[in-house]
Amino acid sequence: MNILIISDSSGATAFTIAKTAASQFTNIEVDYKRYPFIQTKSILKGILKLALETNAMIFHTLVNPELSKYVYDFCKENKLYEFDCIQKPLYLISQKMNMKPEIIPGMVHDLNNQYFNRISAIEFAVTNDDGKNPTGLLQADIVILGISRTSKTPLSLYLANQNIKVANLPIGPGIQLPDEIWEVDKNKIIGLTNTVTNLKKIRKERMLAYGLSADTPYSSSEYIEKEINYANDLYKKLSCIKINVHNKSIEETATVITESLNLNTD
Repeated sequence: MNILIISDSSGATAFTIAKTAASQFTNIEVDYKRYPFIQTKSILKGILKLALETNAMIFHTLVNPELSKYVYDFCKENKLYEFDCIQKPLYLISQKMNMKPEIIPGMVHDLNNQYFNRISAIEFAVTNDDGKNPTGLLQADIVILGISRTSKTPLSLYLANQNIKVANLPIGPGIQLPDEIWEVDKNKIIGLTNTVTNLKKIRKERMLAYGLSADTPYSSSEYIEKEINYANDLYKKLSCIKINVHNKSIEETATVITESLNLNTD
């Protein structure tokens, strides 16, 4: 079972609650991932995408009611389980004392360099997501390439939570590559691929989710095969590591990457 801890501070409170509850179930294994110091909706959106990708439960302590509601609404819409560890206590104390809470994140916290490095890596991943900042390719610890729907963003955020600076770049026959990609150390580049059958299924589901027809050029076998061939040729030119993510979880793919590049994820 996957549990994501999301907090605008260190996440210690939500982690303790989640771990205490899970400890009562002795026959399950739990993978905890903490995302501390989350105070913007843009970063929160990326983490929630990862939660959906891994079908994770979410325990959160977000004193900002807007962010807390955003988590609630996302989980309700996507049928994910979430537990708000802070808004109910805030409400009860407010009612009892007839006072309004300060709504200041991190008033109780245990800050250290590891947490600051982690949030910095997460912010880097968001800033350099989907090729938005080509210069970031040269500053990244890892550069992830992949055609559409190969899980570039969730993988980037997962690795960022391990204090790794990640930039990801969409590729395809009709996408112009930034010049910076040819300057990146090939040992830092990871090329993602998938099978035609799996990508076709994923893309059809995406089209239906948008309220569009499932059968489009984007989801056709011919177009997907063309994209995969383009990606494979590019990976050869770059002499980079290639990973087929078919039947691999985000965690498995991340482990392959960190072990292949011998990265320290402490």
